[in-house]
Amino acid sequence: MQEFGNLLDSLDGMLGGAAWFPYVLLGVGLFFTIYLKFPQVRYFRHALQIVSGKHEKKSAEGDTTHFQALATALSGTVGTGNIGGVALAISIGGPAALFWMWMTAFFGMTTKFVEVTLSHKYREKTEDGTMAGGPMYYMDKRLNMKWLAVLFAIATVISSFGTGSLPQINNIAQGMEATFGFAPIATGAVLSVLLALVILGGIKRIAAITSRVVPLMAAVYIIGALAVIFYNIENIGPSFAAVFSNAFTGSSAAGGFLGASFAYAFNRGVNRGLFSNEAGQGSAPIAHASAKADEPVSEGMVSILEPFIDTIIICTLTGLVILSSGAWNEKFETSFERSSMTFLKGNYTESDDADRKVLFDYLNDEANNVELYNGQINVIEGKAVNQDFTVLHSRSIGEDIRFGLTERHVYTGTIDIVDGVIDDTAILVKGKSLVHSAELTTIAFTRGFFGENGKYIVSIGLLLFAFSTAIAWSYYGDRAMTYLLGSRSVMPYRVFYVAGFFWASFADTTLVWKLAAVAIVVMTLPNLLGIMILHKEMKQSVDDYWVKFKKDKDDEKE
Repeated sequence: MQEFGNLLDSLDGMLGGAAWFPYVLLGVGLFFTIYLKFPQVRYFRHALQIVSGKHEKKSAEGDTTHFQALATALSGTVGTGNIGGVALAISIGGPAALFWMWMTAFFGMTTKFVEVTLSHKYREKTEDGTMAGGPMYYMDKRLNMKWLAVLFAIATVISSFGTGSLPQINNIAQGMEATFGFAPIATGAVLSVLLALVILGGIKRIAAITSRVVPLMAAVYIIGALAVIFYNIENIGPSFAAVFSNAFTGSSAAGGFLGASFAYAFNRGVNRGLFSNEAGQGSAPIAHASAKADEPVSEGMVSILEPFIDTIIICTLTGLVILSSGAWNEKFETSFERSSMTFLKGNYTESDDADRKVLFDYLNDEANNVELYNGQINVIEGKAVNQDFTVLHSRSIGEDIRFGLTERHVYTGTIDIVDGVIDDTAILVKGKSLVHSAELTTIAFTRGFFGENGKYIVSIGLLLFAFSTAIAWSYYGDRAMTYLLGSRSVMPYRVFYVAGFFWASFADTTLVWKLAAVAIVVMTLPNLLGIMILHKEMKQSVDDYWVKFKKDKDDEKE
């Protein structure tokens, strides 16, 4: 199992974690933005008119309205990435990472416009009378690349578990336990029943639920975020300044944060942007394929709104909460995660400029003389006797380090450190350091008008965001199964999806997350290739749409 995990890490490093991937993702968006003459700006108002029902045709084929399709797609994108993903990007890449999330969203608005239009154009009606669409259909029917379509569909099924089901309930269960003391298995049991009741009803029930939940969850979260932003209004200007001033140079050290190079800020910003708004991944087109629309371009225009709402509005609010509160570069008492913790040989301090420079180079994979710690640490009642090492955690130097076997029982004895890692997985490490992900967002939300009660907004937001994501991704997975094995495979898939959802509430799903990280890229790259091949057809479709639209308007006047 460990070998398989290492293989997935290697694949992720060659794909999503590779230096070239963000350039490919942004490059496709930039190309279509210029090629189609900034559709995300020119068609924004028209998109709002369409989603409001102004140009709706009741005779059009489909299962959902424009708004319901948008809500379903948004429920798939607005999830843990908006709460924990932004915090993770900032904790690794600094404030500059937020700038690159914006760029991913701005150019992603065009990418999503293209992928949704083409997927809607080549959708088809299934055996049970519902609509099915997505990149696999245009890959198969238009590009005649059956193998690519199958690869994309398989990756979608895997991602439905690794993106939409397992990590979502895992985050919900942890949040409910930390905030309210609910046992993870109890949270999983209740929400699994609710999930089953929703998704077993198919797209119409999914659309009905998400069209109500999405506006509610957005309103609750936005109110909570604004309560922090206005409370720290004097810090908003400096926050924006930090985002823009470091966008092309990386983020300098601040507080406990040891700094990030441009490469880290750029890579983390773009990758978290993709994880959040999914522009280019090919998932949202599956939801939009169900919409009632005679003109695929009209549904493509509706999708322009998704990255704007998801990233430019909600992720920006999260980012401003984290930056304006100052929580992002402060140290807090926390349990050190093994994946974010490294033992270094020697003593380093943040007050020494030379030490900060050395650690900056080490953390950003630049030339350095840092050595990993190898040897034993002698511990008495949780405290290390020898002090010939430094603990790095979440890109900061750990302080007040304590070792234990459980949260309450301190450790006495020796601890072996091999290549900077604790050899005994039973040893727990606690202390003060920077924090990241949902933990950082939760702390930041307590620094507003609601005080400590702000943490409940994050917990409720996480519950609604993550649960709605699980709902939407179940639909993406069942449409992929429909393509692969037909309509009869959908019900077994849904049952397995709910079972996995329950299991992940109390189990270690690290391996599945790694698999999903690879699957996301396996979805994205074929989709980007496909829409680039069809760029001329896309432009012609847009031109034809406006000719027909103007003709229909003239006919109405007559």
